Amino acid sequence: MNSQFDSKEFRTVLGHFPTGVVIISGLDKSGKPQGLTIGSFSSISLDPPLVGFFPGLNSTSWPAIAESGAFCVNVLAATQGELCWRFAKESDDRYEGVKWSPSALKSPMIDGCVAYIDCKVESSSQIGDHLFVVGRVASLESVAGAGNPMVFSKGAVVTTSPLS
Repeated sequence: MNSQFDSKEFRTVLGHFPTGVVIISGLDKSGKPQGLTIGSFSSISLDPPLVGFFPGLNSTSWPAIAESGAFCVNVLAATQGELCWRFAKESDDRYEGVKWSPSALKSPMIDGCVAYIDCKVESSSQIGDHLFVVGRVASLESVAGAGNPMVFSKGAVVTTSPLS
């Protein structure tokens, strides 16, 4: 096995492992909605109910959200590709024209998503060039009839379909 590789090869090879796509949303200290696209989200524990994700250290959106102590995981539908790319880039106008409603913890729940997971920040620690953020689930819901979730694989947004 080759132990000499660069970050491009690392990314390409790991791109063969599909990941779900979510937008982590929350409010900054002034009450303005913030958000970022994440492809490294996972369930961690059933008891207590914990989830986790890995924002990059260079993110300016996550620190703004973290100050509130809460965030919402918006599980994107396959049809929300534009939102995926919009929230993947640092920008002040990400929410322009985006409809959302406040979750129980006041974080934005973006219209059209297939599920929402409302969380309180449990912990955060640096791992390499990312943070590992753990959230304690306060409430969650799936949206009936919302369609298939978005999946990222081999550098592209795709969707899931059942095997026959």
